[in-house]
Amino acid sequence: MGVASALVFANLGASYGTAKAGVGISSLGVIDGSKVFKALIPIIMAGILGIYGIIVAVLLNSAVANVAEKDITARLGYKLLGAGLCCGLSSLAAGLAIGVAGDAGVRAYAQTDGIFVGMILILIFAEAIGLYGLIVAIIMSQ
Repeated sequence: MGVASALVFANLGASYGTAKAGVGISSLGVIDGSKVFKALIPIIMAGILGIYGIIVAVLLNSAVANVAEKDITARLGYKLLGAGLCCGLSSLAAGLAIGVAGDAGVRAYAQTDGIFVGMILILIFAEAIGLYGLIVAIIMSQ
């Protein structure tokens, strides 16, 4: 369940962030098509969340594979479930933040260039939520 939680929730966050920011980029493309490539940053950052999920899923799967079937305890199972949920749910939250902030930021960037650095900083802090979940999940799975 931890492997599935990490992968599913992280990819849900990545897909939501990608879709929501993609809508903003579509609006930006109508206003100023020359800014589209710089505006792809929220989509790239949302895609990284899916990578966090697959990293943790592989680590948890190898942790289960390295333990003999008779040595798997409830403590180990709950620890790996908690690690998967930690990464997955924090990546889901980061994806929601990236989607909303990316959509609004890209739309504002269509109006003025001055917002670009602020948008990037907001997206970095939103991405950090998923990174914190990845770090804690790795620590928990050891």
